[in-house]
Amino acid sequence: MATESADVNMASPPALPDDNESQYGGYSRFEIELEFVQSLANPFYLNHLASQKLLTQPAFVAYLAYLQYWSRPPYLKYLTYPGPTLRHLELLQQERFRQDIMSPDLVQRLVEEGMKSAVQWHREGA
Repeated sequence: MATESADVNMASPPALPDDNESQYGGYSRFEIELEFVQSLANPFYLNHLASQKLLTQPAFVAYLAYLQYWSRPPYLKYLTYPGPTLRHLELLQQERFRQDIMSPDLVQRLVEEGMKSAVQWHREGA
C-alpha cells in the first residue's frame, strides 16, 4: 500500500466529487472524509475514539477542527444526518467534551437525545 496520505493537502477541504480525483484504497478523499465525519453522529463511536486515546492526540484534534468545513455549503448537503453529525463535531472542539465522552452516562444521554430528536422530527414531518 502506498503512502499517499503524506502528499494530501489538509489546509483546504477536498474538491467535490470528480471522476479525475486521486483514489486512496479505491475511494476519493471526499468519500473517506464524508464517511468519517458522518460516523461522528454515533455516540458509541465517539466513546470508542476516546477509549483509544485519539481524542487526546493534538494531530487528531486538529483534524476534527479541519472537518468543520462540512458545516458549510456545498459540503453540508452531502450529510445524511446533519443534525447529530454537526452537533457532535462542534462538541468535539471542546476539550472538556473530549474527556467527558468516556463516560457511559454521557454516551447514553446523547443516544437518548438523538432518539427524542428523531421522534420529534418524524412527528413534525407527518
